[in-house]
Amino acid sequence: MPSTWDPNALPPDRALARLAEGNRRFLSQGATGGNRTFRADLAEQAQRPFAIVLGCSDSRTPVEILFDEGFGDLFVVRIAGHVVAPSVVGSIEFAASQFGTRLVVVLGHTRCGAIAATVKAIQSGDGPESKNIRAITDRIAPNIEAFVRAGGPDANVGLLHESMRINVRTCANHLRHSSRLLEELVLTGRIAIVGAEYELETGRVNFFDGLPSGAANSEK
Repeated sequence: MPSTWDPNALPPDRALARLAEGNRRFLSQGATGGNRTFRADLAEQAQRPFAIVLGCSDSRTPVEILFDEGFGDLFVVRIAGHVVAPSVVGSIEFAASQFGTRLVVVLGHTRCGAIAATVKAIQSGDGPESKNIRAITDRIAPNIEAFVRAGGPDANVGLLHESMRINVRTCANHLRHSSRLLEELVLTGRIAIVGAEYELETGRVNFFDGLPSGAANSEK
């Protein structure tokens, strides 16, 4: 359970609604960017992010911008392919336990290079030459291998898109069950972990399934 608990933290449904509204502002070009102005006083304030986002490192997916949020609003972990490595899980555990943040979003995106590299490796049997890059594709491959092999030899846009979505769902499920701390928080309704995708072509964020049953207005 969390070592700290913030009774004023946004419940998961309201945090999700705030993210969705921020993306609508971003799409309508109504984003002000006011929260992204430097403020020295933030150094003296405790962190109170209302959501944790695990996203890809792709330079076209700046998380705070596409949700129209600023300093102190989001706890963002970015790694190619949004893979769930131990350091990533630890970062999310830290934010959930220390700040009382109640929503975790695993955010994939269209035309993801890490997904494309993994699909290519599965189809060709040859992984990346770099062992460090291979450490990323090797984490993605088990999530999508069955789908890729059933989909045929062509790495078309549809195959890559659905592979990304499968990877997002699998990563979200790993977070729910691969960490005892996060699993307990999910089971008690303290946090919700959801998947989403960012469309590079439109700027829109699509949340896959909303909130899990029982998580919406929990104030436990």
